[in-house]
Amino acid sequence: MSLRERLDRLEERERRLLGVALAIVVAGLVLFPPVTLFAFVHTRKSEVEDVRAAIQAILDEEKALEHARAEKVAITQRYSRPAPQLQAFLARLASEAGVEIPESQDRQVVPRGKKFEERSTKITLRKVGMLKLVKFLEKIEQSGHPVRITQFDVRKRGSEPDSYDVDMIVSAFDRKAPEPKAATRDAGAPSSADAGAKEEDEDTDKDKNEGEP
Repeated sequence: MSLRERLDRLEERERRLLGVALAIVVAGLVLFPPVTLFAFVHTRKSEVEDVRAAIQAILDEEKALEHARAEKVAITQRYSRPAPQLQAFLARLASEAGVEIPESQDRQVVPRGKKFEERSTKITLRKVGMLKLVKFLEKIEQSGHPVRITQFDVRKRGSEPDSYDVDMIVSAFDRKAPEPKAATRDAGAPSSADAGAKEEDEDTDKDKNEGEP
């Protein structure tokens, strides 16, 4: 029986179902290539976005490393310049900012870790205006020396306009000089020549003692 005859013998409902099935097969054959291509492109796009994100993360890390290196260089340069004597140093900066320092007192040097020492000076300002005070603080911070304001107390003077009393402690951090390396031999240890001389003296004393009655 030919295919035509078989189709003619089908009922109307069976023919409709066969037509629907053929339409689905044809639609599948037509849509399969673009759907496959779309899935492939979408996968590639996701991979490209992942690569871009990884590259951006690397660039961000590189910028962070460069920033950290720059900060390290700045700190090294700052600590390579020892801070001057604090009272004279602060008096000069105060004069440049139009501020007077009526009271100042050096404090005891304090060790900070194994490599640094902290020198500090307490100063008192009277009836200083806020603008001059800010300029003075900026000059301290931007001096280029390893100097920091470690304590700060500001008080308004009653009803006087733009008048403040300030107590602050300014600290300078000095790098300690490297300790000399230990000697290869302790100073109190006898040398080989001293040891030989001592043995000769002991032998001489022994001979004397044997010759005595």
